[in-house]
Amino acid sequence: MSLKDTIKEDMKTAFKAGDTVTRGTLTMLLSVIQNRELDKRSKLMKSGVATEADVAVQSLLTDEEVIDAIGTEIKKRKDAAAQFEAAGRAELSVGETAAAAILMQYMPEQMTEDAVKALIAQAIADIGAAGAKDMGRVMGAVAPKTKGKFDGSRLNAMVKEALAV
Repeated sequence: MSLKDTIKEDMKTAFKAGDTVTRGTLTMLLSVIQNRELDKRSKLMKSGVATEADVAVQSLLTDEEVIDAIGTEIKKRKDAAAQFEAAGRAELSVGETAAAAILMQYMPEQMTEDAVKALIAQAIADIGAAGAKDMGRVMGAVAPKTKGKFDGSRLNAMVKEALAV
């Protein structure tokens, strides 16, 4: 069963259980996934490389692409929660935080900071990075290994810290 199918099944369960927060969050997520599939389909059709039947199959998102969409939505929810909190609207912040927590259930197991520090140290040693000028190379080596498993902004801060020493 694909990740998208799992999300659909969980949405059906939330509908039956009357869980409006989960239902709303998963409905929004499925809408985002469908929009990405339509964008992908449009690009494939414009390229003219594949037939209509091929495009229908190729336009479906892989689990990795779905995880990328979920990560984007989590980031949006966390940003919105922070903005609501800063504006003194704690009741709205709680809803966004709950939505982010629901979406986190569909992400791969998150890496610990210690594991990421070890990856950063290994990348610095492999590349021979000496300072801030090598940050892009270190990020380029570490980011693909942590994609979907660790927050990118925290990764960026940790690489800056490691290169500042």
